[in-house]
Amino acid sequence: MSLHENAVRVLKEYGDQQELRGLYLDHLAAHPDGMWKPCQAGHVTASALVIDPAAGKVLLTLHRKLRMWLQMGGHCEPGDATLEEAALREATEESGIAGLSLLPGGPVRLDRHPIPAPCNWHLDVQYAALVPGGAVEAISDESLDLRWFPYAEVAQVADDSVVQLVQRTLARL
Repeated sequence: MSLHENAVRVLKEYGDQQELRGLYLDHLAAHPDGMWKPCQAGHVTASALVIDPAAGKVLLTLHRKLRMWLQMGGHCEPGDATLEEAALREATEESGIAGLSLLPGGPVRLDRHPIPAPCNWHLDVQYAALVPGGAVEAISDESLDLRWFPYAEVAQVADDSVVQLVQRTLARL
């Protein structure tokens, strides 16, 4: 199964955000290259909120280009066999934490946001990644900063999409 086929399967099984889910599926049906960065109509991305439920906090990255506090995530790569694998790879690369595991149950949320030309949209499939005990983060080249935030402080530093991701993740725990 290709990554494109996996994304279609994951989205068909995702039971929430029906209108947005339909938009993602229509995009993939119309664009065989819709998983990849060069697709100018937009492309699917994968991200994961790194969460430590025992400590009641989430790890956010201050994105180097956007200068916003966000969850870990980014573009799918040819070596990614599944969206889950892409999200976990991105979370591991950007957090520096080995041994992350995705929260069971598939994606937590979908988020479509505009990006600068030549592309138009990121169609982000968002997961949550649980930290192992004793995890220590390490900043990557893609970040200006990496910081743990208590759940209640996320709304003070991040935009609504991140706040919604935290809320949906907490509801699933």
